[in-house]
Amino acid sequence: MLIEGGVAAVQINPLAARLGVTRGGFYWRFRNRQHLLDELLDDWEACNTRQFLEAVGTPGTPAERYDRLVRLWLDERDFDPALDSAVRQWGSIDTAVRDRVRAADLARIEAIADIFRQVGQPEMEALVRARVVYFHQVGYYALGLKESRAERHDLVATYTRILSGFL
Repeated sequence: MLIEGGVAAVQINPLAARLGVTRGGFYWRFRNRQHLLDELLDDWEACNTRQFLEAVGTPGTPAERYDRLVRLWLDERDFDPALDSAVRQWGSIDTAVRDRVRAADLARIEAIADIFRQVGQPEMEALVRARVVYFHQVGYYALGLKESRAERHDLVATYTRILSGFL
């Protein structure tokens, strides 16, 4: 419901009805709506940010680490772009959420910058290149670009060469 209609759509009655549970069933799992929202945000961090950092932070050559990042974004199994966009939109109206999104963005950018530091790029260049890579992908989601998986895969080598210098 968060993805479909934003945070305002996350309401107890419609959610319980969709799940086929009573309001009591909802309250058995969550104390209140705020508890549900807190859990949604925690889930986003676990699913998207933690998975992101693990994929990029796992040891390997810089090219291998970068390739894991690209696969994470392309496969959309361990990283949910729709959830990321929904939480980012939620953060536009809630400062506490915005702060968590910002912290996640900074951690993700730092993880990408580490890849570029590993190949010996100067600090500023590694950070700027990491930002360009990250902002490029966030822009893909923000613009709602709808390319087929095949079309995206066909572009990977060119994007990788241009954005990272690898290949």
